[in-house]
Amino acid sequence: MRQAPLIYLIAGEASGDRLGAALMDGLLQLDPDTRFAGVGGPLMAARGLDALFAMDELSIMGLVEVLPRLRSLFARRDEVAADIIVRQPAALVTIDSPGFTLRVAAAARKGSAAPFIHYVAPSVWAWKPGRAEKMARSINHVLALLPFEPPYMQAAGMSCDFVGHPIAAEPRATAGEIAALRAQLGIAPDARILTLLPGSRGSEVARLAPVFAATAKILAEKHPGLVPLVPAARPSLVAPLQAAFAGTNTIILPPLADFDAFEAQKRTVFAASSAALAASGTVSLELAAANVPMVIGYQMNALTGWLMRQMALVDTVTLVNLLSDSRAVPEFLFSACKPENLVPALDALLENPAAAAAQRAAGAVAMREIGAGGEAPGLRAARSVMAQIRP
Repeated sequence: MRQAPLIYLIAGEASGDRLGAALMDGLLQLDPDTRFAGVGGPLMAARGLDALFAMDELSIMGLVEVLPRLRSLFARRDEVAADIIVRQPAALVTIDSPGFTLRVAAAARKGSAAPFIHYVAPSVWAWKPGRAEKMARSINHVLALLPFEPPYMQAAGMSCDFVGHPIAAEPRATAGEIAALRAQLGIAPDARILTLLPGSRGSEVARLAPVFAATAKILAEKHPGLVPLVPAARPSLVAPLQAAFAGTNTIILPPLADFDAFEAQKRTVFAASSAALAASGTVSLELAAANVPMVIGYQMNALTGWLMRQMALVDTVTLVNLLSDSRAVPEFLFSACKPENLVPALDALLENPAAAAAQRAAGAVAMREIGAGGEAPGLRAARSVMAQIRP
């Protein structure tokens, strides 16, 4: 009698929980009897994950926060590795969070002959290419979110499939949702919104919010009726954002507690925006999905910034630029991230329809490149995982 395959999954953050849940949906679509064990969040649990412990224990960011937890994290690593060896799953899928998941894979490697698969390729195309070779010591196969990543993984000795980025499959805000948001915030239907996104970490907000606030104040004075809006990424950031943007007539929108509702609110804010100023990262793809022209700005510690510039392998950090093979999105990094540079770049998007249209065209190319309009990334990832399982 055929035994249903057991897939062991490990996710350590909310984004990984979403990736894992979509993958599980795809695996169940291909084989409804598939069983799951490992570590994940509520979305993965709702799909039948037999969890060893709560994912929340792994959601720690920052060196200072991690240090007191090292002993318990090492213990959890060993516990998960031992569980993998005992269960002998058909495949192990580690989902992002490389600081923990790849250490588990390394610890379990000698005790399991199953394919070890990592979901989300490290950005070795941007910096630290040696990470791929190190990962190849324990990982057999990689599920890549970006189409240009497989050759880097293959060169390091792993097989790799491009499965698409989850942003490509996310729903779009409706006209009704946009109208409801404007009514909720008291924003006129014809008022232009400038969305400001100074990051999701306290350190990012501390550096970027004052610069973004000064930029917003200048632009609001130049463009009467322009509404600056900041959707806070976390509840703990609301107070620092209110302090940084005091006196600028900027709306600070607190996040919703429910994750799905928060994501829907964010998509609606983006869709309602005429332009955006954002920290670098995946947010550029989210803005492109909402058809919003943008400027990217980022600051960090001067020494860290210098080291990053020395190690960088590409001349842009913006994914829309990389995916569209253009430099349509202006970016101002490190010492260049200041109002005197940001204001003219945003002015061009607000005053020049051709500049905004060029960005939207580049964004549309980026969306096609990450899989928009094709098979759902979770199902593509599931097909790739199933292909790795030995009969």
